[in-house]
Amino acid sequence: MNRKNFWIHFTIAVILIITAAILGQIRRWESSIKIQKEAYNRSQKTFTLARTKKESEPEVLVRFRPDVTLSDIRKIAAERNDRVEDEIESVPNLVSIDDLDGFTPEEIAEEYRRMKDLVLYAEPNYEIKIENWQDEFSKDAVPNDPLFAQQWALKNTGQNGGKPNADINILKAWEKARWKEEIVVAVLDTGVDYTHPDLAANIWLRPDSIPQYEDEELGVVNDLRGFNAVDNLSDPMDDNGHGTHCAGIIGAEGNNGFGITGLNWKIKIMPLKFLGRNGSGSVKNAIEAINYVIDRKQKGVNIRVINASWGSMNKSKALEDAIRAAGEVGILFVAAAGNNSSNNDIQPHYPASYALQNIISVAALDRNDQLASFSNYGQKSVHIAAPGKEILSTWLNEDFREASGTSMAAPHVAGAAALIASLQPDISLEKLRQKILNSAEKLNSLKDKVASSGRLDVSKAAGV
Repeated sequence: MNRKNFWIHFTIAVILIITAAILGQIRRWESSIKIQKEAYNRSQKTFTLARTKKESEPEVLVRFRPDVTLSDIRKIAAERNDRVEDEIESVPNLVSIDDLDGFTPEEIAEEYRRMKDLVLYAEPNYEIKIENWQDEFSKDAVPNDPLFAQQWALKNTGQNGGKPNADINILKAWEKARWKEEIVVAVLDTGVDYTHPDLAANIWLRPDSIPQYEDEELGVVNDLRGFNAVDNLSDPMDDNGHGTHCAGIIGAEGNNGFGITGLNWKIKIMPLKFLGRNGSGSVKNAIEAINYVIDRKQKGVNIRVINASWGSMNKSKALEDAIRAAGEVGILFVAAAGNNSSNNDIQPHYPASYALQNIISVAALDRNDQLASFSNYGQKSVHIAAPGKEILSTWLNEDFREASGTSMAAPHVAGAAALIASLQPDISLEKLRQKILNSAEKLNSLKDKVASSGRLDVSKAAGV
């Protein structure tokens, strides 16, 4: 080959090499352009590492075809400025992918869906919410009363430094409650403010079928709303506040969009006044009021419980006999254990310490499941404990107030007894008492302090 031909061929070869290189680059550009069209056919946003917790969640779940390796998947994601956040081992080739450019999950999922030769499916990482969650109870079991959140005894979420679930476990029982309004609880106390807007609908009114109360000494008493043994009158209006507070715990109207809720949303509270404005009264007046209750029971009023949030160190045989007589007609007598920080086994407190089969003696707990510092106790003579410190309930003049004492603990048990009776109308006094005591939630703080070693558990006692 002569020199001239050599240079001709050399020049041609160089031209061919350059042309091939140019064509190869063009193909790479085309490929790059194709990838860019697939990867960035969406509005570009500035990349940032400062993302919120929600934004840092992987945006999409993508399942690739079986022949695509994990290495290939990572490469495909990297080409799109995405990263494989996790490989789901239980499902072959399923990965969660995190976008680093700020595009919407649907945009990213759609991009991967277009890779039909590589991807089986792609979908946004949808947010899941528990539906209609009410702490494992149905929505209807939680009342709409605005102060319910402050009633830690009914639902303790840890509010105000309390211990979550240190409550009487009532919500499940509310799901099953039939709210039989003919269940009557007699509040033997300072009377009840029967005009309070959160109590008025649940105050007992003597039905026309029941004759007026008649006593040999008193004559006929028009007992429209109960009985006043202080003045031997028909009007048991509260002028102290204590009885109204106890009544609200038992049966403030529930789910009425106002105030608090009682243990029973619908019930009948029978006001009995034997304690005067200063909170004191006599054994005789207490007996008169109990006698009235027994008469009403015998005349057909469905009285199942008497609440007695009061007491004395003096033992009265007459009072004991009156309470026994109430038991003989099927009435449970719930009594406060007393607020002297003393042992009732050693120093009895009456009527809680009478050894009668229709009495339940109640100690007080605080919002941390501890025996309240003021509460009496007794391994033999005090039967169960219930919330009794910082209890919110109804008060005089349409008001609400917190109060503390075994006076507040006893109505929780009385209210629970009424709720159980509404669920099991034919339950006997003996079985009703037994259910309450045998179902108590055992607490270390109550060991050797009360006979049941436990706190009131309404749902368990009700069998729900």
